[in-house]
Amino acid sequence: MTTFKLGRRALIAAVAAVGLTGPALAQDQVVDSIHFLIPGGAGGGWDGTARGTGEALTNAGLVGTASYENMSGGGGGKAIGYLIENAESNHGTLMVNSTPIVIRSLTGVFPHNFRDLTLVSGTIGDYAAIVVGKDSPINSMADLLAAYDADPGATAIGGGSVPGGMDHLVAAMVMEAAGKDALGVKYIPYDAGGKAMAALLSGEIAALSTGFSEAVDLANQGEVKIIGVTSEERVDAAPDAQTMKEQGIDTTFVNWRGFFAAPGLPEDKLVAYQDAITKMYDTPEWEEVRARNGWVNIHNSGDDFSAFLEDQEKQISDLMKKLGFL
Repeated sequence: MTTFKLGRRALIAAVAAVGLTGPALAQDQVVDSIHFLIPGGAGGGWDGTARGTGEALTNAGLVGTASYENMSGGGGGKAIGYLIENAESNHGTLMVNSTPIVIRSLTGVFPHNFRDLTLVSGTIGDYAAIVVGKDSPINSMADLLAAYDADPGATAIGGGSVPGGMDHLVAAMVMEAAGKDALGVKYIPYDAGGKAMAALLSGEIAALSTGFSEAVDLANQGEVKIIGVTSEERVDAAPDAQTMKEQGIDTTFVNWRGFFAAPGLPEDKLVAYQDAITKMYDTPEWEEVRARNGWVNIHNSGDDFSAFLEDQEKQISDLMKKLGFL
């Protein structure tokens, strides 16, 4: 059994008190403004998480204004380096990141790791999914595996991360759990999920390894078919999408996403950011964003976030050594 457990602590969002039907009152504002730094291109999971979080925080009245900046490059390393090198001028910035900050540090894609930043809060989880184009003859994981057996070279799987990155890792985990040679999978990387999805729709790749939330909207519109989800049970946002386990592939995976600040962030600002995010979970504005994207609430703040990341670093390191990536 190939199971990847993150030891997460789920925090279920509560519906706001009866009678609160609009945005939070002005006196509930915790932070004047936040500039969200997104380490990848538009359309990917980082982009959606930052913009969705900013939407909920501002609509709930917890943050006055939110702005966004996409900074692609180096598998996310460009944005991390920028935040560290310009720390003092970026104390109003939160950078979104996720499991790849652990993976890419381990593989040496960039020289920094999460310890070089100010850890603010883990916020959500997103399952992984394998999807195919709407006109693909592949309708299940069994079909994909059959195509792979017939012609591995012609059955490329794409993803919005670098080789050895998370989308690649998930594809390898799934194929290994299905009894295939994980290292034999032809993986094609793209800069963020939007470009990877475009490659899938154009037929450049046979299947796409991506975040579940990125696939839901296109699947609901009939543009793609989700042929496998790495959740324990089916997800409400796409109830027709089968889990890997249902199809005899005994593997699960959930990718956390959260926020980091520049090193040396003043303690009062850190506390304010963490307070705003904590309060966000109790708002209907957040629940709307969360449900729309099919996210799981995972809230780890401060020292808990640090312990969570250190545990995941060890788990991923062990897994990547097993698969031959380290």
